[in-house]
Amino acid sequence: MAEPVVAILGLGLVGGSLARDLHALGHRVLAHDRDAATLTAAVRQGAVRVALDPDLSGIDEADIVVLAVPVGTAPGLLRGVAARSGTSLVTDVGSTKRSVVAAAEAAGLERRFVGAHPLAGDHRSGWGASRAGLFRGATVFLCPASGVAPDALRRAEALWRSVGAHPRVMDAAEHDRRMAWVSHLPQAAASALALAIARSGLPTEALGAGGRDTTRLAASSPDVWTDILLDNADDSGAALAALEAAVADIRRALERRDREGLAAALEEARRWKEAD
Repeated sequence: MAEPVVAILGLGLVGGSLARDLHALGHRVLAHDRDAATLTAAVRQGAVRVALDPDLSGIDEADIVVLAVPVGTAPGLLRGVAARSGTSLVTDVGSTKRSVVAAAEAAGLERRFVGAHPLAGDHRSGWGASRAGLFRGATVFLCPASGVAPDALRRAEALWRSVGAHPRVMDAAEHDRRMAWVSHLPQAAASALALAIARSGLPTEALGAGGRDTTRLAASSPDVWTDILLDNADDSGAALAALEAAVADIRRALERRDREGLAAALEEARRWKEAD
């Protein structure tokens, strides 16, 4: 049986890495990227067999369509993909899932859409950051549309298993609540920390190892993360409020010279971290 033809729209870190892995597995990979140089590089390096035109003519050939674009861009693309026939699975790789699943259902893709979020990110972005093996051992959350066909879900699971990932089905709303705490909050916190240090006038060269570790995520794409945080504003806002409360507890302990209270807060944090 021939390997399915996969169309990937967007060749950044995730889309590019998926293209590399699927090509290595023998899939025929079609792709489009808004940056012509990126698309040319992907074709030249062999990861992409066919470069799709901006109007996506030729996408009809694909059995699977993967949207690897910013979360704010996906809904518009879904409407265009929905008009194509012959595609058994439409999926995405965005970091939020409620809005894209709702957009897919509104576009008439409820039988074919399975939202996906591979936990294999990096603060680096673009085709140059993509690499083979990115998803090996990674969890991939799958959030199917409400009326998804069982075969579409099986195809999504098989797609991610083929590149070494571990798919896990989860409700889209629950996914976004969880990610607000374990992904979106760390990103916002790292950016806020970097912003505070930057406003102090100190350069990055002044950071020690701990400072470099805790601000690493601040180097992530502002365009990507603006979309993500706004798309999940309620849940991420609640998580940020909890962080503000924790920071306030530490600040008050310092203001009061409260050694016992400060030590207790630091110890609570240490115990939680050491539990992993």
